Amino acid sequence: MKDLPKVFEGKVDNIMKNTQDIFYGNDRSTKKPDSLTIIRKINSIFASPNHVYKSKVRITLTNGVVDKVLVGKTSTNLLTIDGEQIKITDIVDIEKI
Repeated sequence: MKDLPKVFEGKVDNIMKNTQDIFYGNDRSTKKPDSLTIIRKINSIFASPNHVYKSKVRITLTNGVVDKVLVGKTSTNLLTIDGEQIKITDIVDIEKI
């Protein structure tokens, strides 16, 4: 078995100051997309090649966030696999999960 070469072990006398403090804040409740943006997001979910019959989505409503499985839509409502109807006017944000 060959011996490994010796490694120079230098002594560090000075203090390193190569760190940074980075802060990031995000408050989603301050952003309110307009209804046209919501309709575009809904249409893109249903037009997606991954949407064959149903799509899992996270819907932010005026009174909370829910995870649903969408199967259809009308001009005013989204239809879930559970038979629920969610009014599009109550939706603040929608995203596919």
